[in-house]
Amino acid sequence: MDYELPLGNDPVSIRRRVEAMEHVLERAFTLPGTNRQFGLDALIGLVPVAGDVIAAAMGLYLVWEARNLGMSKWQLARMTANVGFDTLVGAVPVAGDLFDFLYRSNSRNLKIIRKHLDKHHPHTRVIDG
Repeated sequence: MDYELPLGNDPVSIRRRVEAMEHVLERAFTLPGTNRQFGLDALIGLVPVAGDVIAAAMGLYLVWEARNLGMSKWQLARMTANVGFDTLVGAVPVAGDLFDFLYRSNSRNLKIIRKHLDKHHPHTRVIDG
């Protein structure tokens, strides 16, 4: 993945930034001996309270970028609910850490953003071949 991120406010730049952030938060590392990927969300969630707050703030960055795209209040509410649910359940000791490893709120939010971009800004699509 190319990590040179554009700084513009155009849909192409936003798409690249949110895809990079989702990758870092959800799929940056692979669990040794398995093919299971995890990211900073699960890793910093291991730190009690502060880790969950930091992970939530990083997840809310995707919501902020979605707002900059002019997405509907309903979509923003769904995305905020995904981050909130992940944060609340992830705050439970031990069980919440396992939940953070399995539940990917940022991937869900990226899917919502991509659907919006594909519908309203189809020129931002990248065809992998």
